[in-house]
Amino acid sequence: MLSLTLAWLLAAAPAIDNGYVRVTRNEASCAVAGMQGCGSKVIVALESIEVEAGNALHRLARGGTVVLGPEDSYSIGKGREFFEVVIRPDHPPALAPAEIIAPEKNALRHDGDDFIVFEEKLEPGDTRARHSHSQRVVIQLNRTSLRQWPDGASELLLEVVPEKPSFSPPVVHKVTNVGELPLFGIIIEFKPRPAH
Repeated sequence: MLSLTLAWLLAAAPAIDNGYVRVTRNEASCAVAGMQGCGSKVIVALESIEVEAGNALHRLARGGTVVLGPEDSYSIGKGREFFEVVIRPDHPPALAPAEIIAPEKNALRHDGDDFIVFEEKLEPGDTRARHSHSQRVVIQLNRTSLRQWPDGASELLLEVVPEKPSFSPPVVHKVTNVGELPLFGIIIEFKPRPAH
């Protein structure tokens, strides 16, 4: 009984809970419009799911996304696999990298006032030239390996673990996929606010 309770608590705990976002797995914590502490929501499908929001039905395959505002209610069928990424409406300004260099070879899915959502793609053996990211949520969906060259730091070999969300700091780097599978992930990246 104790192990079952512990397993439930671990499953119900947010994958990320900080001043910027709350990321939960298989839990629609902000499914009702206007809930306290709930800003925009990004749903990331881990399998084929249907997301009903307003009068629209969004059919998503693995890696599919739908972005909903704080005024949107939604529902997802029980027993489905997904991440809900809730943007905190009062989050601090995003930290920016030393330089802003757009990454190539990705597919933009959403471009809002506060954040962008893109599909991160990189084939085995392929390199993404030097580019930058501000603070972001990273949800990788394939297991692979990346060699990275961050500005001002030593070369890194990163083992990509699928379905384990992370909140990453700003970076300027170059990346090569040295694994056997393509890099395939969903990134929710904050837009740094201009200095006044």
